[in-house]
Amino acid sequence: MTDDFAPEGALAAAITGFKPRESQRLMAEAIEEAIENHQPLVVEAGTGTGKTYAYLVPALRAKRKVIISTGSKALQDQLYARDLPKVAAALKYLGVTALLKGRSNYLCLERMEQQTLAGGNVAPETLGELAEVRGWASRTTDGDIATCSGIPEDSPVWPLVTSTNDNCLGSDCPLYKECFVVKARRNAMDADVIVVNHHLFLADMVVKEGGFGELIPQGDVMIFDEAHQLPDIASQYFGQQLTSRQLTDLARDMTLAYRTDLRDMAQLQKSADQLTFRTQDFRLALGEPGFRGNLRDVLAQPSLQRALLLLDDALELCHDVAKLALGRSALLDAAFERAALYRTRLKRLKNIQEPGFSYWYECNARHFILALTPLSVSDRFREVMGEKAGTWIFTSATLSVNDRLDHFTRRIGLEDARTLLLASPFDYASQSLLCVPRFLPEPNQRGAAVQLARMLIPVIVANRGRCFFLCTSHQMMRDLAAEFRAALTLPVLLQGETGKRQLLEQFVTAGNALLVATNSFWEGVDVRGEALSCVIIDKLPFTSPDDPLLKARVEDCQLRGGDPFIEVQVPEAVIALKQGVGRLIRDSDDRGVLIICDQRLVTRPYGEIFLKSLPPAPRTRSLQRAIDFLQNR
Repeated sequence: MTDDFAPEGALAAAITGFKPRESQRLMAEAIEEAIENHQPLVVEAGTGTGKTYAYLVPALRAKRKVIISTGSKALQDQLYARDLPKVAAALKYLGVTALLKGRSNYLCLERMEQQTLAGGNVAPETLGELAEVRGWASRTTDGDIATCSGIPEDSPVWPLVTSTNDNCLGSDCPLYKECFVVKARRNAMDADVIVVNHHLFLADMVVKEGGFGELIPQGDVMIFDEAHQLPDIASQYFGQQLTSRQLTDLARDMTLAYRTDLRDMAQLQKSADQLTFRTQDFRLALGEPGFRGNLRDVLAQPSLQRALLLLDDALELCHDVAKLALGRSALLDAAFERAALYRTRLKRLKNIQEPGFSYWYECNARHFILALTPLSVSDRFREVMGEKAGTWIFTSATLSVNDRLDHFTRRIGLEDARTLLLASPFDYASQSLLCVPRFLPEPNQRGAAVQLARMLIPVIVANRGRCFFLCTSHQMMRDLAAEFRAALTLPVLLQGETGKRQLLEQFVTAGNALLVATNSFWEGVDVRGEALSCVIIDKLPFTSPDDPLLKARVEDCQLRGGDPFIEVQVPEAVIALKQGVGRLIRDSDDRGVLIICDQRLVTRPYGEIFLKSLPPAPRTRSLQRAIDFLQNR
């Protein structure tokens, strides 16, 4: 297999631009050995290692059933459509590959028909998109909504014509034989390599624990790319959640059943309207949007207790009304089961005394999430690995803290795994410069955005834009964007004003833009070359001390006699910072400056942990030196 990575090997012969890299070959060898010995392996492969090829080659050469799980649907599509076919062709691989996503990523023909039959209660622009979906439905072979190019991913039409685990009718569906999800699963069962994502993999774990049929077939080799996301995603699936979207979808389906199958049951519409109304009331009772708070605290308030009681009553009414018509409509039968499930979840969430869990809520302008999350997933994950015989491989560019991988292995229950740290092949000493400017405002100081903008405008102007400004809060992001727009003539793009993909296209096309963004641009964004040569980060990305999940982890660490700041808060912030820093140098020809606007990097003892965890770039405190570096490209 190592010959595949040689200068005259299979990859170089078949893939234009392929360059042999020692770190890539070492990673591939370690994975080959792990597969042979059925040994779990954790690999941090620095940016530029080429980890995708490093795990694909041994996975395909192993001639076993392989499950590859990615951190996002975008990476999943890229891996399946671009990287996997290239490597398979280079190796003359004859096995079958398949792509499998969660249910809500596929068109549901039955729900599309129901929406068409029901008519009304849909915005005029959504009706137009519904007609487009019907046209696309007659052409598509796989029903993957990502391939419907005419309609945005966040269009309100998609929840109307896709199903979820909660509302799918399963084998009771009249169109079960034509179902795109069933076809995708069947293809996955017959495939040798299946590409999934972490959310689907973990949802599948939970479904199997409940004794239901499997979504993802049993694999011999499980590979997790972007594995740093796994502990937090696992926490979601090993806990419980009830969301306003689930409740309003339930109300919508009851209305749909009334308008299509059960026109003689007007009480269905009334109970659905009541549930919608009580859901909206509860959202208002939660208070200001854009906040994650402690559910234990808010449920102590009499006004919230009453709003929750009324919401439970509305759910009970939906359950009782649906019960009167059981057997007359598959759609309503499924709604009845969901009403019972949601009442059970609500009861569990109200029992706020259960130890070992964080109880929290989150709300935006229109929606809310109520959740309980386990403080540790290591035991559960270790159990799952024990039940699934095979080789488990975890890789990412950002797993280590201070050149150690024990923070990740401890969180996921992998203390016995073999670990490997591979540095990036990029020459950070000549390609980059790290600047921590002098005279920075203190974190959370009033007027910090104005000060930062004034300090950094000369750098941005000297670089002719081509800059990401990554913020740790939405408020700082908005304040900075307003300051830059008032002072600069170059394009200032702001996250949220349009979709992520469109923003990136605008940024690259402009050639002189400043993009001010927050969390969704810290990772999974790849802008190479001259288009991006400066990344500025407003401060170290510590989770807010008010975050209830963090508070619970801190308390749990204290009870175990640990130091929560060093064991919980610093490692999580280090990994988040490494993701943001990784946006700058994406290729061996890239050059650029990283500016971190936080004095704590040089004034606090823990700053050294952050600095040792970052790529080995030269450092300066002088913004003028940063400007000189940028202008001397």
